[in-house]
Amino acid sequence: MTPPTWARDLVRIVCAADAVDEPRLAWRSRAGEHSTGVTRRQDGSIAVRAGTDITDQRLTLLHELAHWLAPAPARSRRRRTQHHGREFYAVAFGLYRRHGIADADALRLESARYRSALGHAHELGIAGARDALEAHRAVLRARPRRRWRVLVDEHRIRLERDGRWTVCATCGQKVVGITLARIRRARRPVSHTLMTSAS
Repeated sequence: MTPPTWARDLVRIVCAADAVDEPRLAWRSRAGEHSTGVTRRQDGSIAVRAGTDITDQRLTLLHELAHWLAPAPARSRRRRTQHHGREFYAVAFGLYRRHGIADADALRLESARYRSALGHAHELGIAGARDALEAHRAVLRARPRRRWRVLVDEHRIRLERDGRWTVCATCGQKVVGITLARIRRARRPVSHTLMTSAS
């Protein structure tokens, strides 16, 4: 669908202020309250799936524009990329403030997606971030501790296919990503233990 006029105007204003080329903006609707988005620098595009909350639509577009403007994130020693680090949030919270998103709304909506946003916001001096971070930590401390027990004793991992997934033939646990690659490369048998927990 065609992006709303306010969204096209916002992209134009933000990019003009930083003297950067505008991305192509793709816009779709979704049934839920919250919006989602993705920035594809290599394609020169930003895509937003807009929920019903207008403030969240605006924040989501600004979040993606922050990805468009922020320096490309560096890879760590483990070859992981941190997309939502301090430099990113310095750009993002600046955009939120300049374009009508109250600090309280920015903290609430960002932290619902990425809890790390609270720590970065606190270090950036965003009003209310310290209280929000302390409240979040209090909730974590109040949660009942988990008690772990062994569900399946230590066993050698034998890989087999289960539909589209690769699983351990003994316990049925999915094996994905870097773990799957490591097991396939291993010259010796790899074992694991399946645990379960209860509060």
